[in-house]
Amino acid sequence: MPKMKTHRGAAKRFKVTGNGKIMRSKAYRNHILEKKSPKRKRSYRQDGEIATSDKKVVARQLGLR
Repeated sequence: MPKMKTHRGAAKRFKVTGNGKIMRSKAYRNHILEKKSPKRKRSYRQDGEIATSDKKVVARQLGLR
């Protein structure tokens, strides 16, 4: 069998933590920032964990399964 190739688009978007969680960056931080409060913009800096329903698909794309 050939080796599994990592999906390069997914590799650029997701990070795996030491505990095995798959993290993603949050949306809505690119433009139209004037109307968003500083508190809201700060919350976009932290990574979020991906949804449970997406874990199986993303893990496969990253070569974890």
